[in-house]
Amino acid sequence: MPMLQAQQKILLVDDEEGIRFTLGTLLKKEGYLVDVAANLSDARGFLQSTCYDLVFTDIMLAGESGLDLLREIKETEQVTQVVMFTGCPQVESAAEAVRLGAFDYITKPVRYETLIAVTRHALGAKALSDERERNRANLDAIFRTVADGIVMIDRDGRLVQFNSTAERVCGYSPELIGSDAAAIHLGCSDACQTVMLDVLKNNVPRSLRRIECHPSSGKTRIISLTATPVTEIDGTARGAVAVIRDETELVALERSLQLRGRFHGIIGASAAMQRVYRLIESLADVPSTVLINGESGTGKELVAAALHGCGVRSRGPFVKVNCSALSESLLESELFGHVRGAFTGAISDKIGRFQKAHGGTLFLDEIGDVSPAIQMRLLRVLQESEFERVGESSSIKVDVRIVAATNQSLAEKVAQGTFRQDLYYRLNVVRLDLPPLRERCDDLEQLAAHFITQFNGKLSKAVVAVSDDVMALFRSYGWPGNVREMEHAIEHACIVCKATTITIDDLPQDLLQSQPIATPAVTKYSPSLSSAPVAKLSLAEALTASDGNKARAARLLGISRMTLYRQMGAAAE
Repeated sequence: MPMLQAQQKILLVDDEEGIRFTLGTLLKKEGYLVDVAANLSDARGFLQSTCYDLVFTDIMLAGESGLDLLREIKETEQVTQVVMFTGCPQVESAAEAVRLGAFDYITKPVRYETLIAVTRHALGAKALSDERERNRANLDAIFRTVADGIVMIDRDGRLVQFNSTAERVCGYSPELIGSDAAAIHLGCSDACQTVMLDVLKNNVPRSLRRIECHPSSGKTRIISLTATPVTEIDGTARGAVAVIRDETELVALERSLQLRGRFHGIIGASAAMQRVYRLIESLADVPSTVLINGESGTGKELVAAALHGCGVRSRGPFVKVNCSALSESLLESELFGHVRGAFTGAISDKIGRFQKAHGGTLFLDEIGDVSPAIQMRLLRVLQESEFERVGESSSIKVDVRIVAATNQSLAEKVAQGTFRQDLYYRLNVVRLDLPPLRERCDDLEQLAAHFITQFNGKLSKAVVAVSDDVMALFRSYGWPGNVREMEHAIEHACIVCKATTITIDDLPQDLLQSQPIATPAVTKYSPSLSSAPVAKLSLAEALTASDGNKARAARLLGISRMTLYRQMGAAAE
């Protein structure tokens, strides 16, 4: 006999001794381990001490019902199969037995062939059930021990299982089991569910690397996702499984060990910009107001957008207002909105920027230029998170994070009495100072390459680089307009450039005529000229040293190109 069959245990319950002896003997001859019981009390005793694979029980047991034993078995031990005997077959009792979980129903007298066939069939089903249970237990063990998140959907795209890591990292919860994956919204633009459904549809694995996830916990995570179809023997997909790896700490470590040259649209790998990136990340998920200080053209709006894009409010709107571009009355209406008839020209209700930014971020640029009346209204919104539209008395509550920016010193304006001190304290909870371009010269080459690529696409050009002379001039220039000025300079150069490399002659006249802040930077790109004492060169010597290049000769003399032309004209006379 097979070893597995010899280990299978059967309990036979019948109040007729002859049936217990006959059927028990037949089953033992087939190699099964068989116990017999004459009533429910004896049967319960056996069941308490032994785990049976199969129970045969008569429905009528000398005043007792085998259905009661069936109920007890199914309530306490779901893996045991139960087959009912009856000498008086009735549709009602058969239906009740099947409803309660009986595997089969046999009428007396029991034929040998029927007994053995039902026994083998029931035990085969039990073996399959046990195998599924072992697989489920193994899968549960894997789910519990794997550090990555695991999520499974079935062939209908419904969530069937997930592990504790997916619950912790992504926000899955038990009540979502059975839900349509397309209707589950947990964050990261629902990327996980979208990818799994795509894998299920196309039966092809997919991966996403390092995407931002904004779960309900509120902390932005960086995850990588791999989704694979679960297939039948014939290759058709019967579900999909996704493995979600939380790489937030790894990304943070990488960022601490290497420089980032690009961050949410901001360009620059200098030490000054690395400090800015780290501060943005620290402030991204806090509700505190941030004041961005920086000269004109340093990228204050980009930083505000990065503060919004890095945090949990990225799913909400990012609304911008230039406070210096509007008069007091227009700015008040633009910020807070108005109702119809509030003033001349108010022909309909208008929603203000505060209301539009509900759930997101409101960026107030040039905050130092707002009038005292607007300052007072802004202070109330910051204190109470509510305001009234112009011409309306009822208050509107809003959930808005304020990011303000200025190129002025608000502290000096407070001292001069033109800016409210209490508003200044509300705005200046955390201040983020942006370095001017002249203090981040290490970023010039990267910025130049970025703008060249940008304008090549916009202007259909094929510029590939700037000359060493141009880069030397960039390094020596003061950049009063900062990154914005450099962008305009590169755009101008790309427009007039007829070759693949931008030269001095392609740059705007305003930049060429400006006095450099440091001429020694030229020697970095023109070593052959470094031995020439710049201050002692004559006009003729400068022209000779520069091989007739007038722009380079002007830089060697420390004068503008127009001044050089005037001197050349005077010398010719």
